[in-house]
Amino acid sequence: MRKRPAVETHDAGAFRRSSWRTRIVRAVLAVAAVACVAAAAASARSGDVHVQSVLPTRSTGVIVLDLSLSVQDKDYNRLRGALEHLIAADAPVGLIIFSDAPYELLPPGTPAHELQPILRLLTPPERGQPVNPWSDAFRGGTRISSALVMARDMIERDHIRNGSVLLITDLETAPEDVEDFLAALRSFRTKGIPVKIVPLSAGHEAVTSVKAVLGPNAFAPQASNGFDETNKTSFGFTPSVSSINV
Repeated sequence: MRKRPAVETHDAGAFRRSSWRTRIVRAVLAVAAVACVAAAAASARSGDVHVQSVLPTRSTGVIVLDLSLSVQDKDYNRLRGALEHLIAADAPVGLIIFSDAPYELLPPGTPAHELQPILRLLTPPERGQPVNPWSDAFRGGTRISSALVMARDMIERDHIRNGSVLLITDLETAPEDVEDFLAALRSFRTKGIPVKIVPLSAGHEAVTSVKAVLGPNAFAPQASNGFDETNKTSFGFTPSVSSINV
């Protein structure tokens, strides 16, 4: 193809300054674009770390939430805080609530923002009023093991890869359930399913027993200093609450 002759001009030098300005602007914009990409990547990484403090990164977590009457009023802020943490990250989750019997409220893989309506129900009960709409269905006696077994079954039923469990509880369970509870924890360890626990005013003996099974990192960092070792000193029902439905 024959090259067409260029248009002759006598002031071509006048375009050099404009050309340099254009190049500088392009360079500045390119640097700004790279900076934006880097900032976004850093933000995403920090988000992963934030999620990882409660659940392993990129896992689908099943939240096992204790709504028994043994949960103290002061624990509701911590309970809500754990859920708000997950909602902010919007990680995929499932949800089980339990007292003596567990109930599956959300299947695994549900976006965590679907937990938002639950928050308004997580307030200390007024005298004579139920804690939540499910309280009337809860009978006497807390059984953590049954909720953990349901969480394990949900993960296996839905073929969840990288499944994990977040147990939010005061660790107070019926005396006859203690061994089953610890056995359920051992089964997660055997299957390689990570378990994190947010303890709500958990007693020292219960914390020590759980650490013996899951290791020292079993408890979520934001709750690691929140143990109440004065009101609940035994693993199972205490004399002060054994006569009520917990």
